[in-house]
Amino acid sequence: MIMKRIVTLSLMAIACLSMQAQEKNNVVFLAKSAGYWAATPSAAYDKKIKKTVARWPRTEKDDWFELSDLVLDNVPTIDNLSDLFPELIDPSSEDYQYTPMPWLLTEENGETVLHCYLRMPADIVSNFWLTDEEGCLLDKDTGISYRARRTEPDCYYKRFGIRGKKGDVVDFKIFFPKLPETTKKVAIYGVPNWQLRGAEVSINNQPSGLVFQGVANYYDKTPEFHHPTLVTEAKGYDKDNFFTWSEYKNAHLIKPVQEGTMAMWLTPVATYVALATEMNWRREYFGRGGNTILIDKSGHQYKCKGVLDYPNDTLFWVQGMSGDYFAIVLIFEPLPLNLDTITYIVPEGEPFKANFANWSGEVKPDLSIRELRDNQKLFKYFPRQVVE
Repeated sequence: MIMKRIVTLSLMAIACLSMQAQEKNNVVFLAKSAGYWAATPSAAYDKKIKKTVARWPRTEKDDWFELSDLVLDNVPTIDNLSDLFPELIDPSSEDYQYTPMPWLLTEENGETVLHCYLRMPADIVSNFWLTDEEGCLLDKDTGISYRARRTEPDCYYKRFGIRGKKGDVVDFKIFFPKLPETTKKVAIYGVPNWQLRGAEVSINNQPSGLVFQGVANYYDKTPEFHHPTLVTEAKGYDKDNFFTWSEYKNAHLIKPVQEGTMAMWLTPVATYVALATEMNWRREYFGRGGNTILIDKSGHQYKCKGVLDYPNDTLFWVQGMSGDYFAIVLIFEPLPLNLDTITYIVPEGEPFKANFANWSGEVKPDLSIRELRDNQKLFKYFPRQVVE
């Protein structure tokens, strides 16, 4: 039978969503990005001060600068993040695992301003960093570097704390000299908590020409599949008695591909892995899920939480036609976006009584996550076409 902690997300390249420059209230919008997602630090409730407190995970600057006594109060906030970034999934769960790190590049009052947004994971956040003299916008065509002048609020060159309200979206601003109107592309440096370490940004809707060196920094939408029809529900399930197994028809059919082809969808709450499955008979049994895992290069395991629309870790029947290909979709714990490869492991199962019973395990090492995500197109619903 074929059968949580997320570390801080770090990307080698940032996918930038450029927007056409437009003026509004003396503000010219140059570019924006929904950014990457960082693992939300754990927050603890301090009974003495009656507030939640969280320590931000380390950045590259932790070893270079001592934590200052600076604690920022009344940091500017915004309440329209979803309007600026409609592509963002708004975290609503109290134990949400991710913090979005979007940013916006504008021209305001004769300066270029980088807005860095942070949703407060607690009322008080310590050990934070914005930028220092390394902050700059590098014009990729001219080679001219436009250096960070100051920040608002004033936290330049310091590790600091933030006091506010959990859930508020803080607006940090970094001010640079005004970019020439002829600027087409810049690289942003020196803002590590937003993964801006040379990220290329297209200005005024110019083609970005970005080449991703790792996994793209966006999440997929939750995939939608054709739901099978339950014909017979399992009663008194017994792996050795196929009369007790559930039975389904009208599976999510796909165009023929090599059996075992896989696709992956990454979402903030789950990872979906679709398996191309061949029908050799008009009625065939399958089993998926159970102790199947994904494991990354660090050895971290991501467990299978279930099977979409089918039983998890039990045998079941599927009706169809010989030659059909359909999708079985496993649901795993969410993967961080910074992974390039993943290993898929199916442990060997227990014997059961059925013709051609197969309990062998399977290992698919070093699968390219980028290729798996590219395979999503192979799993579009494809109704059966028959010529008689």
